[in-house]
Amino acid sequence: MINELSNRAKLGALGAALLGVVLAVPAQFAVAQSHDAKHDPKIEQDIHKALDHKRFSGVRADIQNGVVVLTGTVDTFADKEDADRRVHHVDHVKGVDNEIEVASVRGGSSMSDEALRDKLAKQLAYDRVGYGTTAFNDINIGVHNGIVTLSGTVYGPTDKDSALSLVAHTPGVRDVVDNLEVAPVSPMDDQLRLRLARAIYGDSQLSRYAMDPAKPIRITVVNGNVVLSGVVDSKMDKDVAGIRANSVPGVFKVTNDIQVAGEHERR
Repeated sequence: MINELSNRAKLGALGAALLGVVLAVPAQFAVAQSHDAKHDPKIEQDIHKALDHKRFSGVRADIQNGVVVLTGTVDTFADKEDADRRVHHVDHVKGVDNEIEVASVRGGSSMSDEALRDKLAKQLAYDRVGYGTTAFNDINIGVHNGIVTLSGTVYGPTDKDSALSLVAHTPGVRDVVDNLEVAPVSPMDDQLRLRLARAIYGDSQLSRYAMDPAKPIRITVVNGNVVLSGVVDSKMDKDVAGIRANSVPGVFKVTNDIQVAGEHERR
């Protein structure tokens, strides 16, 4: 009797162990099956439709566990961002791994970092001309291996977005690092900007700089602190601009970072 009970206990334990194995197998199989399951053709069709444009003719999209891996090449960084954005908007896509490369060669010749920087500097100098904020945007440009870093202070969010978009759409730019700061909203600073512009550009010695819509003398104001930047023809012009800025009521501090044309070449 005791042996019989012992055998039953052993059989029960063995049965429970076997049951555990049986229950475990389907679960493991389901995970593997889910991992290797074919993708929904609808998702693939939607991704293909989203990228159905000649700008993305060199782009390949692969789905891995619901994440879309984008590879290939495009002409501009803006195209790379746009491809990423389009695929992100496709239903049931869990994420996007954007490994697209921006072509560094266009028209058979590559552009040096220095040439690219000069091109961007000229474009950004005239960006937003006609909107009344150009003189109040101070943007610094750094370029290394086609990667462009923008820093400095701009008047508002629109000015920032415009600068970033302009750079992103420029051939030769492989990536964009955004270190731009937007000046805080301040009616007092706005009044100071106008008074400073009148004081500087209204001076007889500096009035000729107002002839250029890019306005080479830039005026940045944050909480009453003024930074002058840009390029002028002589040290006297730089000094006069600083004096005129310091004469404006309400100015807390003036930092004169204006450069004199050719001074770097003389060093």
